[in-house]
Amino acid sequence: MNGTVLANGGDSNEKGGGGSGGSIFIRAASMHGGGKISASGGDGLAGGGGGRVSINVFSRHDDTQIFVHGGRSSGCPDNAGAAGTLYEAVPKSLIVSNNNLSTQTDTLLLEFPNQPLWTNVFVRNRAKVAVPLLWSRVQVEGQLSLLSGAILTFGLTRYPYSEFELMAEELLMSDSTIKVFGALRMSVKMLLMWNSRMEIDGGGDSIVATSLLDASNLIVLKESSVIHSNANLGVRGQGLLNLSGDGDTIEAQHLILSLFYSIQVGPGSVLRGPLVNRSSDDVAPKLNCEADSCPVEIIHPPEDCNLNSSLSFTLQVCRVEDIDVWGLVQGTVIHFNRARSVTVHTSGTISASGLGCRTGVGQGKMLSRGICGGGGHGGKGGDGFYKGNLAEGGAIYGNADLPCELGSGSGNDSTELSTAGGGIIAMGSWEYSLPSLALYGSVESNGGSYTNGSVGGPGGGSGGTILLFVHTLSLAESSVLSSVGGFGNAGSGGGGGGRIHFHWSNIPTGDEYVPVAAVKGSILASGGVSKGLGYSGGNGTVTGKACPKGLYGTFCKECPLGTYKNVTGSSKSLCFPCPPGELPHRAIYINVRGGAAETPCPYRCMSDRYRMPHCYTALEELIYTFGGPWLFGLFLSGLLILLALVLSVARMKFVGTDELPGPAPTQQGSQIDHSFPFLESLNEVIETNRAEESHGHVHRMYFMGPNTFSEPWHLPHSPPEQITEIVYEDAFNRFVDEINTLAAYQWWEGSIYSILCILAYPVAWSWQQWRRRKKLQRLREFVRSEYDHSCLRSCRSRALYEGLKVTATPDLMLGYLDFFLGGDEKRPDLPPRLRQRFPMSLIFGGDGSYMTPFLLNSDSVLTSLMSQAVPSWIWHRLVAGLNAQLRLVRCGNLKVTCLPVINWLETHANPSLAENGIRVDLAWFQATALGYCQFGLLVYAVEGDAALTEPDGSPRIKTEQQTPTQNMLVETQLSQSRIKDALMRRRITGGVLDSNSLRTLNDRRDLFYPFSLILHNSKPVGHQDLVGLVISILLLADFSLVLLTFLQLYSYSMVDVLLVLFILPLGILSPFPAGINALFSHGPRRSAGLARVYALWNITSLVNVVVAFICGFVHYKSSTKTHPSVQPWNLGTDESSWWLFPTGLMVLKCIQARLVDWHVANLEIQDRAVYSNDPNIFWQS
Repeated sequence: MNGTVLANGGDSNEKGGGGSGGSIFIRAASMHGGGKISASGGDGLAGGGGGRVSINVFSRHDDTQIFVHGGRSSGCPDNAGAAGTLYEAVPKSLIVSNNNLSTQTDTLLLEFPNQPLWTNVFVRNRAKVAVPLLWSRVQVEGQLSLLSGAILTFGLTRYPYSEFELMAEELLMSDSTIKVFGALRMSVKMLLMWNSRMEIDGGGDSIVATSLLDASNLIVLKESSVIHSNANLGVRGQGLLNLSGDGDTIEAQHLILSLFYSIQVGPGSVLRGPLVNRSSDDVAPKLNCEADSCPVEIIHPPEDCNLNSSLSFTLQVCRVEDIDVWGLVQGTVIHFNRARSVTVHTSGTISASGLGCRTGVGQGKMLSRGICGGGGHGGKGGDGFYKGNLAEGGAIYGNADLPCELGSGSGNDSTELSTAGGGIIAMGSWEYSLPSLALYGSVESNGGSYTNGSVGGPGGGSGGTILLFVHTLSLAESSVLSSVGGFGNAGSGGGGGGRIHFHWSNIPTGDEYVPVAAVKGSILASGGVSKGLGYSGGNGTVTGKACPKGLYGTFCKECPLGTYKNVTGSSKSLCFPCPPGELPHRAIYINVRGGAAETPCPYRCMSDRYRMPHCYTALEELIYTFGGPWLFGLFLSGLLILLALVLSVARMKFVGTDELPGPAPTQQGSQIDHSFPFLESLNEVIETNRAEESHGHVHRMYFMGPNTFSEPWHLPHSPPEQITEIVYEDAFNRFVDEINTLAAYQWWEGSIYSILCILAYPVAWSWQQWRRRKKLQRLREFVRSEYDHSCLRSCRSRALYEGLKVTATPDLMLGYLDFFLGGDEKRPDLPPRLRQRFPMSLIFGGDGSYMTPFLLNSDSVLTSLMSQAVPSWIWHRLVAGLNAQLRLVRCGNLKVTCLPVINWLETHANPSLAENGIRVDLAWFQATALGYCQFGLLVYAVEGDAALTEPDGSPRIKTEQQTPTQNMLVETQLSQSRIKDALMRRRITGGVLDSNSLRTLNDRRDLFYPFSLILHNSKPVGHQDLVGLVISILLLADFSLVLLTFLQLYSYSMVDVLLVLFILPLGILSPFPAGINALFSHGPRRSAGLARVYALWNITSLVNVVVAFICGFVHYKSSTKTHPSVQPWNLGTDESSWWLFPTGLMVLKCIQARLVDWHVANLEIQDRAVYSNDPNIFWQS
């Protein structure tokens, strides 16, 4: 076949129609070639219809083109002639194709053969086929394909009262449409739709209102394919129903999907029943709105899955294994029956919102002005209110324990000015519950809202019903289970909340218990709000099936720890508290599977460290061995007092009378150290060598710096004017360089000190004092035996290595270099007399800290010099009183604590010294480069009744008689101005301190300043024996609490014990031996020094106590995470009493610090008259 076979209709002119195609019948054994066969209609004003071609060729090997399309219509281009038919006899296939020519004219297929059946029927390329006969049956053995704009119509448009059958292996639709007027009974194995529609028009006749689509293997809708019925539609199969994406829809007034193993509603796909935009001819479902009774089929649905329009369901999914919803499932009464699992994914929604009743039992009242109350259901409808008029909201109805009612509406249901309540969503049934419901999206049955009006209009519809017969439920974090009331229009009331009920099919109990629900999402049944002055609707109900023993709540959770439930019910109040007397104080209640159903409630010890049944720790075992905390406390207190008394008796026998007040005997000729003047007798002591030693003294040169590793002692290079006549300046400068080099510390000494400051400050302080002592010995040795004294002018001094002497205060912070005459100077003006040395600076030792308070060291040289103007007993008494006042001066608080010293000098010291023509003032001297300055006294002469001398030594004669008070004021003011000149002349850096200059004093505070608030020097209180006894009691109590703290920490963890023991290393254990050493030491001065070391260890151990406090707190926090019932300040449990021993230790150590201060004061100040405010009492003591 290489030519052309034509039977086309003839073409017409502009006024005539085209002729129809003819008939071509070809019968052969075989056919070859590539020609053309055409029986097409002719073109014209109206195109002719296509003809018919029949080919009966057994063996075809050709590429022949065959055309049977209709002719083109010039009068109506969209309505070409109808397509003809091509029948191929061997494959028994019928092809209807219009060659992509648009037509409105049907190709009629009046009858499909029954014997033999056609194998395939292809309708394509815009062909339009109609099967017009009533009660027709279309049956093919193979495939029925509608492709490329094809349309297949069953029945007559004006007479949709017939039923049609379609039977095939496969029904394939692509960009095509099937229209059914009547009912359709389709039975295929596979239905595939691609951008196609299947429209079923039931015509309103109940006889033919039900269509059934049966696909035993597969139904797939893609690319916005739609199956639409305005009546009843059943879709069933044994395989997969897949709505793939946007626009894929199956909808009907009543829709039932059954017998599939899986239904997948893809994103954007819709399953809907009933129709949302329905016409008056549609077979609308009849809702049971006026009855408040429950339709029995919702609780007990029929076992078969046939479509029964008399039932209340509008969308039912029956006997489907797995249902996955990514799109929308929408209906008035939605029921999932005998499914295995329902999963609503994040984008998925199952909704009956606004599809319930517009009237109903709980319909809101309406006023003549259009104001309406909201619909009621689970909650009362909100009242409408406008200009004093009140429209009552709908009433509550239904059963909260087994709800199955539609929500009620509001407004005029006969018009569009109305809202509907929510519908019903039921999953499972009384007999067959849903094994698994997983919700990641939303399941909603909310009331309808009306927002189109300004004032008036209907209120919100009430929420519907969500009834879940489920076995297990999972609500993800973003999921929503909602039956809320709708919004009321302006002035109208909000809808009442609906009802949500969980009817658990099987709640396991006891050891078989597993949670039936995992709820992280939202469950809402609240009332709707009004957008005007109307009232909100009442909240609905969320209920669950009554829980068995041990379980409570909507989701039948285990009763909380410490409660039990031995009755059936869901209220939390049925979980009764466990009897507290049955729980040991070191135990906690434990969860048991299924909750506690009986008493006693199960418990266990809080940790494996405790032993059943009383759950005692090692510390508790110790305490309760002695009868409990109170008896143990009394026993321990009594034991401590007894041991303290034994210690006090032993101390008194060991120490003897060393600490009794009174003068200490001094060996003949010994040098008395006046740096501790309160240990001396207040009577004048005659020293035979004092005058001799001070006879050759020329000048005392003080070292600068506090003698620390960071700022060691150093001497200025320029010699003061007082020694310029007895030294060579160049040699003196070389001597100063050597001294400064020797006084400096090595780097490793400061490094060790820094490390020890972090690890154990008392050891660091002892290390510093040891290195200071070694440094002083080295300087003394250098000056006494190594240095050749070449800086001195005296030949005798250079030969005998005399004339220079290095000395320091007992605290080793202040050093000074004394210059003496060699005896061969032959200078009548040397050594200078006392008044020629004025103004003279006397620098304090110490730095105002607790360990080194300020101190005026009055040695024999200074005492001998001062005796030239002041009797010795007055000077001794003044030094004792001054040192007593200086003890109270605190570094870091100098502006406040120096003021009493200044006042004391004015009231006690200067009035007595003025009688001898001398005045002393508090002053500061020699500020170093690092800002350290020294404090001391500035001694200068004032003019009195006797002839005095100027600072340069010239005599002065008083020429005018004045009263003593006026004389003192005038002379003081004059002397102040002369002092400034003399200080400048002698190149002395410093200034006098008074109440005004104290304000500008640079008072630096270091890292240890906060400790000075606890530990500082104080005035003596007396009662030395009593203070010692109390210290003994507290010392023993401290050590006992330390042991108990370690025992408590050991019950926490061995790591806690090591942390407290070594942060700081052994700091918590050292106060006890340090305290015993201080109490059992000989001599007041040694006892006072050791007591200060004890106080330093005591305050250092606070760091260990803080570490113990932190360890206890961390342990408590970790315990509360495991056992939230533990109370933080309860004394009954080990975990909650974590604070008890550390707090007791901290309090004890603070009290010890205060008592040690008193003890040190009692040792150092044995004459309390030095603190008398009356100068007469002070000087007469």
